[in-house]
Amino acid sequence: MARTASDILVDVLVDWGVDTVFGIPGDGINGIIEALRRRQDDIRFVQVRHEEAAAFAACGYAKFTGRLGVCIATSGPGGLHLLNGLYDAKLDHQPVLAITGLQYHDLIGTHTQQDVELDKVFQDVSLFNQRIMGAAHVANITTLACRTALAHRGVAHITMPVDLQEQAAKDDTRAPRNVKGHTNALFAPELPVPSEAETRRAVEILDAGQRIVIMAGQGALKATDPLERLADRLGAVIVKALLGKAAVPDDSPFTTGQIGLLGTAPSQTALETCDTLLIAGSTFPYIEYYPKPGQARAIQIDLDAARIGLRYPAEAGLVGDCALALDILTQRVKRHDDRSFLETAQAGKAEWMKLMEERGTRPDLPMKPQVAAWELGKRLTDTAIVACDSGTIATWWARQIPVKRGQMHTLSGNLATMAPGLPYAIAAQIAYPDRQVIAYVGDGGFSMLMADFVTAVKYKLPIKVIINNNSSLGQIRWEQMVMLGNPEYACDLHPIDFAKVAEACGGTGFTIRDPKECGAILDAALAHPGPVVVDCLVDNNEPPMPAKVEAKQALRFAEALARGTPDALGLAATMVKNRAREII
Repeated sequence: MARTASDILVDVLVDWGVDTVFGIPGDGINGIIEALRRRQDDIRFVQVRHEEAAAFAACGYAKFTGRLGVCIATSGPGGLHLLNGLYDAKLDHQPVLAITGLQYHDLIGTHTQQDVELDKVFQDVSLFNQRIMGAAHVANITTLACRTALAHRGVAHITMPVDLQEQAAKDDTRAPRNVKGHTNALFAPELPVPSEAETRRAVEILDAGQRIVIMAGQGALKATDPLERLADRLGAVIVKALLGKAAVPDDSPFTTGQIGLLGTAPSQTALETCDTLLIAGSTFPYIEYYPKPGQARAIQIDLDAARIGLRYPAEAGLVGDCALALDILTQRVKRHDDRSFLETAQAGKAEWMKLMEERGTRPDLPMKPQVAAWELGKRLTDTAIVACDSGTIATWWARQIPVKRGQMHTLSGNLATMAPGLPYAIAAQIAYPDRQVIAYVGDGGFSMLMADFVTAVKYKLPIKVIINNNSSLGQIRWEQMVMLGNPEYACDLHPIDFAKVAEACGGTGFTIRDPKECGAILDAALAHPGPVVVDCLVDNNEPPMPAKVEAKQALRFAEALARGTPDALGLAATMVKNRAREII
């Protein structure tokens, strides 16, 4: 059989080290699917049940491995379904390649069936976006797509008309300038060293600081030891953006945990009282949680010079690899012997963790959502991978599941979309078959893509899906009340028996109702060798409140209750029982 344009595409992917492609076959990509079939010993095709799951899985694969994630979808609706997962990759700066099909090249734009020009649709989400024009075009475009996605940590998209996918390589006339073999699959990663002038300025600022906070983000995930070494030298407090949860373990003496709406009280106090802020690999988007402009002198480390000073005015910008920059600073700054700022933060953290344990061990019925998170956290292995979803689930993940050194944790950070937890976990288990992998999700997010639990069953992936089932779109419910003062509306979800869903898919299901049984059931679920769903039925009146509640938030909550929120008495009773002095 003659070598086709699709064969060239798949060969280039293999040359780039791609070993997994997530997607669904379709008539608009049949030529590429056939090429994948012929190279199935070199590259896995993972069939999912929804193209959105394919894009999320590709993003999760990139997040957990640092390698190129790849997804494929057919023309028209299949390609359109990829967009949410691709925007997740774009906003969290993950290298992902999306491959789609187009209709016959001479029918595009003629109102034929599924006539969607996907290269135009993908213009915003992609930093590289090209239509392949023939077999001689494939190697050039595919190579550049892979290299661009990796170099700039974003989405690349290539699309090919269905008839050109089967074009024989010898039948496509090569342009005179298109010299065969002029490109290859070399990728040279950039690890730039910060400039000397900016480094000197940063050292001067840190030497002058007395109350120093290091904000660690996604860019610092591989800089655990450098972060702790610098914090030790400066007597600094490390606070963590959500995507930086695993940057340092939560038992580190230097960290007070997460920041922001889902963060901890001692982290917020540290930010409110610091005089120096070192932002390490983060552009945490919630500007209101940073120190007030003018309060602190700031230094920022980032691979992208365009992001220096994006959230907070920086006096020194270190453009380069985060771990390298931190080590350089550690070697050059003076040791700070005054540990009072750090010791105050440590005392605050100790009090906060006592509160988290108290909330995580409550015997109340209905079971508190913190209980399942707390019990799960105690049972995670040192190399566990946890994929969280968006919503109230992220609050319990951020606060009740301490991260250990060697674990990986992530969620949809900047898009904060629902539903990636399950596809992320599928991708993680494929990439790391011997590690414990957890999808920690809410009932709203899981139900969006729950058909893909059967993907775990099909491929014998022993992921464990822990569902915080409050029969509600919980985060939206609390935003309606606390942020706007409106009665909750249209947030209740009709109940689903997720344990039965798991069994219907060929997996195993458990249900937890009583906190006294929570630990034992989790033990059984985690010990099971196959894919498992654990349906945790929890109190939907438990508030995911900020660590420090503003007076206007308490007022709006009271207004929402007075204006007709369903079960207002139950909500108010829960607030009182949860120690009103901690909330208002």
